[in-house]
Amino acid sequence: MIAENIFYECFVVLRSIRNKTLNEPFTHHMNMEKLTNQEEELMLIIFQQGKGFIKDYIQLMEEPRPPYTTVASIVKNLERKGFVKGKRYGNTSEYSPVMEESEYKSKYMSKVVQNYFENSYKEMVSFFVEKQKISAEELQEIIKLIEKK
Repeated sequence: MIAENIFYECFVVLRSIRNKTLNEPFTHHMNMEKLTNQEEELMLIIFQQGKGFIKDYIQLMEEPRPPYTTVASIVKNLERKGFVKGKRYGNTSEYSPVMEESEYKSKYMSKVVQNYFENSYKEMVSFFVEKQKISAEELQEIIKLIEKK
């Protein structure tokens, strides 16, 4: 659970940094195109839902929910970029991620650490400590996790 929270905190903080300093999104997969903020947010919902139809993903979005056509367009972009695959059923398609969420997070975090923290996880943790985004308790839990491995 702590790792999930840290990942999400990292995502939010770095997205805000990126929005202030860069005009181009991260590359999440070496051979895949870059994702926009909307695509990233929807990708996290797709991981949460798993297989699903566009209406399923919309139900998991925060209010105000975007129109169906907007979400459909974003999902089509994710499919074109190789992050999801669709299976047609008559007039509709069921979508699913092409990789596990853990693989996605691993690739995402590797790029974040490489691009923002000089390829040093220590620098990343130090950043979150400085910004008070991680508590001493959470650091102790991370240390315990590391020691178990």
